Amino acid sequence: MLKGLIGKKIGMTQIFDDAGVALPVTVIEAGPCYVTQVRTHEVDGYSAVQLGFGEVNPKKLTGGQRGHLNVNDLSPLRFLREFRIKSPEVEVGDKVTVENFELGERVDITGTSKGKGFQGGMKRHGFSGGPATHGQSDRQRSPGSAGAGSTPGRVFKGKKMPGQMGNVRITSQGLKVVLVDVEQNLLGVMGSVPGGKGGIVVIKGARKQ
Repeated sequence: MLKGLIGKKIGMTQIFDDAGVALPVTVIEAGPCYVTQVRTHEVDGYSAVQLGFGEVNPKKLTGGQRGHLNVNDLSPLRFLREFRIKSPEVEVGDKVTVENFELGERVDITGTSKGKGFQGGMKRHGFSGGPATHGQSDRQRSPGSAGAGSTPGRVFKGKKMPGQMGNVRITSQGLKVVLVDVEQNLLGVMGSVPGGKGGIVVIKGARKQ
């Protein structure tokens, strides 16, 4: 069974379990997705299924995208993503919905985090900053020393420093499915999901069970 979907983050809410405890839940409009291509070892060298999500005006797609979908007589789809699977049991044109997921199942959700712009070391990496007293006047939020002296005479790559924060691809792993609504194509997972409202996310079965 294909454990994969493309969806759109709707927002967060809360539901109550059997004990009356409020659970923070992210609601995702997951699918319906359509199989746009099936890759095999014989032809492509690996096995995968490509899904499409979000019908759109054909004018908003490139010529290559339209041609790729027209080959199989598919409607214009805005987002295409691949899902690795050992033995694809679907065919081009098949519809994939949230009914493939069950309550209590664990999933990994990948999205693009909110962009925060250029930020300092304290906000970006959680640095403690300099002392608030003992003579300092402008070093309270400074990142401090960036490296050694004449040896090696440079700053190593990967050094935690101020810079662009957010707007990167992030995967939240092992989120528990607590809501499956097949009629409205809704999937609810406990906890937060990367990105803002309306962001596109990819849902897969959890790699770490």
